Amino acid sequence: MNESLIHLHFAGGYLPSDSEGWRTLVPALLVAICLVGFVGNLCVVGILLHGAWKGKPSMIHSLILNVSLADLSLLLFSAPIRATAYTKGAWDLGWFVCKSSDWFVHTCMAAKSLTILVVAKVCFMYARDPAKPVSIHDCTVWSVLGSIWALASLLPLPEWFFSTTRHHAGVEMCLMDVPVVAEEFVSMFGKLYPLLVFCLPLLLASFYFWRAYGQCKRQGTKTQNLRNQRRSKQLTVMLLRMAMTSAVLWLPEWIGWLWMWHLKAGSPAPPQGFIALSQVLMFSTSSANPLIFLVMSEEFKAGVKGVWKWMIIKRHLTASESLETPAGNSVVLPDNVPSPGSPTSIPEKEETGLPSSGEEKTDKAEISTLPDVKQFWHERDTVPCVQDNDPTPWEHEDQERADCDK
Repeated sequence: MNESLIHLHFAGGYLPSDSEGWRTLVPALLVAICLVGFVGNLCVVGILLHGAWKGKPSMIHSLILNVSLADLSLLLFSAPIRATAYTKGAWDLGWFVCKSSDWFVHTCMAAKSLTILVVAKVCFMYARDPAKPVSIHDCTVWSVLGSIWALASLLPLPEWFFSTTRHHAGVEMCLMDVPVVAEEFVSMFGKLYPLLVFCLPLLLASFYFWRAYGQCKRQGTKTQNLRNQRRSKQLTVMLLRMAMTSAVLWLPEWIGWLWMWHLKAGSPAPPQGFIALSQVLMFSTSSANPLIFLVMSEEFKAGVKGVWKWMIIKRHLTASESLETPAGNSVVLPDNVPSPGSPTSIPEKEETGLPSSGEEKTDKAEISTLPDVKQFWHERDTVPCVQDNDPTPWEHEDQERADCDK
C-alpha cells in the first residue's frame, strides 16, 4: 500500500491495495463463504420455521433462528459489498453504502453476541430441570428479540455518523472523518464498544454455559428422565461450541479494530493481510454456525432427513402423475394388457369365476392359457358332478363299473 495511505482510517470494508493477489484472494474467499453459509443457514431457518408451524416455538429455537437470520443478513448484504470493495481501487459504491456498511455489519455482530448471552441464560434455566419445559409466552419472545436488535443497532451509531466519502490523492475513498471536538468521544467509543458487544456478552455466556454443563453432570446420576437429561447436555455442548467458535473467529477482527481506532502518528499500522483475513474470519462465523447446528443437533439432523424424504416423495409423485396423465383424450394402455376382443379379456375372466384382483403370477398364467383348454375347464366347472358331491362314493363303484362294461 502507498505510504501516504497507511495511517488513514478506512471504513465500509474499503482497503486499497497494490497487490493483485489480495484483490483476488479475498473476494474469492468471501464468495465461497457466502455460498456455503447461505445454504446452511437456509436449511436451519427452514427447519426451525417448519417446527414452529407444527407446534409452539420454544425460546431456544427462536434465539437460534435469530442468530441464523443475522448470519443470512451478513452474507446477503455485507459480504458482497466487502468483496466488491476489495476488487476496486477506488470507492464507487456511493455515499449511503459507505455510511451504513460498517454500522450494519457491527449491528448484526452485536445482535449475535447479545443473542448468545440470552440463549446461554435460557439454556441454564432448561438444564436445571430438563423434565420441566421453560414456558415463555410469544409476547416475551418478540420483546426479547426486539430489544436485542434495538440495542444492537444503537451501539455502533458513531460509525454511521463519522463514516463518509472523501477525495484523497485524486481518488474517492470511504474513510472515518472524525472532527477535532469528537476525538475524545471517539477514543472512548473505540475502547468501550468491543467491551460491550464482545467481551462482556461472551464472558457472561461462558459463565452460564459452565453452570449449565455442571448442572447436567451433577444430575446425570440422579435424574430418572435420562432422555431429557441427554438432550439438555447435547444442547448445552452445541451452544457452547457455537459461542466458542464465534469468539475465536471474531477475535482477530476486534484486535484489528482496537489497533486502527487507537493508531497514533509514528506507530506501526496493522498489516494489510491481517486486516483482510480478519474480516474473512469474521464472515466465516456465518458459515460455521449452521454447520455446528446441523452436525451436533439430533433435531436438526432429523429435520434435514425429513425434508430430504419429503423432496424425494414429492419428486416420485410428480413423476407418477406425469406418467398417468393421458395425452389429449386418448387412453394409453400397457403392452401386456390384452385387447377387449381377445378371449383372455377381463369380462371373460369374470364369467369364468376367476378373481379379477389376483396375484401377478396368476394373471400371467391366465393370460397365457389357450382358448381350448379354458373352454374345457369352463364346461367342467359349469356341469355339476354328482360324484364330487356324493358323500359315499364307494357304494356306487360297482354300478359305475357295470355301466362302463356296457
